[in-house]
Amino acid sequence: MASLQEFRVIYGKLLAQEKAKCNKHEHDLAAFQVFRERLCVEFDDRRYVGGVPGVHVGDVFDSDAELFLVGLHRKLQSRVDYINRNGGTTCLAVSIVSYAQQSVQNNNLDFLLHVGSVAATTGQKMEDISAGLEKIPISAINSISNEAPAPFFYISHIQYLGKYQLDPPSGCDCVGPCSDSQKCACVMKNGGKTPFRKTGGLLEEKPLIYECGPSCKCPPTCRNRVGQHGIAFRLQVFKTASMGWGVRSLDFIPTGRFVCEYIGELLDNEDAQERDNDEYLFLIGNNYYDVSRWDNLQKTIPSLRNGPGEEEENFFAVDALKCGNLARFINHSCTPNLFTQNVLYDHDNKGMPHIMLFACEDIQPLEPLSYDYNYTIDGVHDSEGNIKKKRCLCGSVECTGWLY
Repeated sequence: MASLQEFRVIYGKLLAQEKAKCNKHEHDLAAFQVFRERLCVEFDDRRYVGGVPGVHVGDVFDSDAELFLVGLHRKLQSRVDYINRNGGTTCLAVSIVSYAQQSVQNNNLDFLLHVGSVAATTGQKMEDISAGLEKIPISAINSISNEAPAPFFYISHIQYLGKYQLDPPSGCDCVGPCSDSQKCACVMKNGGKTPFRKTGGLLEEKPLIYECGPSCKCPPTCRNRVGQHGIAFRLQVFKTASMGWGVRSLDFIPTGRFVCEYIGELLDNEDAQERDNDEYLFLIGNNYYDVSRWDNLQKTIPSLRNGPGEEEENFFAVDALKCGNLARFINHSCTPNLFTQNVLYDHDNKGMPHIMLFACEDIQPLEPLSYDYNYTIDGVHDSEGNIKKKRCLCGSVECTGWLY
């Protein structure tokens, strides 16, 4: 501790010198070099497993150099210090540097999130449950037990039954990115306005959104292509204390940004009724004309003005039980931070929309993701017609107490 105090005096003098115009890291190294020369200090490179005399849990250090000086951390530019074991084939972490960031409003100290240091993770591999199907790997973690997620077949696109041959929709003739113009056919499908901001965020929740599709001449960078591009944030499946598995983001997600699609097998009502387990069934295409929800907003979309069409006579559902993506793990909440949005882009059948999940508020890193499952009390029945009951465990101050 006396050595640490001496180092801080040297560092303070260097920082106060007007001629020293280097950054903080350079000040650290300069002060450390002066400290070594002045006190003729020699350091060994050995790592130790166990406590360090004079250092206690909760102590705060201002730099990597201070950690090195007290013997707590022997890597000046690495966030994880480790010992090589078994001839260098495995590594044992002996010190992890934790950073407190004001932008991360998270008071849960039961876990640490490590996001760097390739050298320190040699021989270790972060599991990607999507097996490379997502452009951003989907990690899974369980800090509560040794349980792993139940096995399922990961897919990144809706699986349509063979009996449904869906034709691509007519597209726009825009040479560049689409904009609010009567010349853009896709903009006109959306009521004359592009539904997305230039930054990619959704302007408002709507009964139905038409994205530009495979027949459109606009480029892939068109602002009217959002959900079809897939996941844009680092998402993680994790074990919760009371609600099974859940999903959280490792990144900040601004309001209105696309998060993920609910993906699985697309079933008609007849096939859906034959499924014994309805835990992952998501009914789709049945809420376009909910007056209490949309307040006539559907009338601004040309394809919805005349009420349900023939393609909407049959009800469909997406079943993510056997095959699906990470959205199958997102939990319900009575005060959710996500909302579901019907989107069409690869076909025009309104009965089979893509279910896209968007952020309805700013979502902080490590905050659990949730949406309203929208069940009705006494509205869920088993195969014999009996009413099913399930308590809601979301913990929200507005929780109704029952999921259905």
